[in-house]
Amino acid sequence: MSKISLIAKLTAAEGKGAELEAVLAEVVTAAEEEAGLEIYSAHKDSAHEGVYYFFELYTDGDALGVHGKGDGMKAAMGKFAGLLGGRPEITMMNPVVAKGMDI
Repeated sequence: MSKISLIAKLTAAEGKGAELEAVLAEVVTAAEEEAGLEIYSAHKDSAHEGVYYFFELYTDGDALGVHGKGDGMKAAMGKFAGLLGGRPEITMMNPVVAKGMDI
């Protein structure tokens, strides 16, 4: 099976950027419980205030299928309520070539 990667764009609700960043840190910490989640990193858009991107890399579709279902992740993800200015925009991908990660 091939690895699966994705980018999720999150936009903070007005005035909620700092709170959202705190929850992003909690979610990344909680992601330690997911063995098939190889990379889970949050990035702040330097050109657009309140816009964040997650880069995620999973070993396979099974690993993606269990994402967010552990107790720690459920608790952390539940804290997004009221912090987002809309639904996340998700782009699914399959890695082709990379430096710094085994694909």
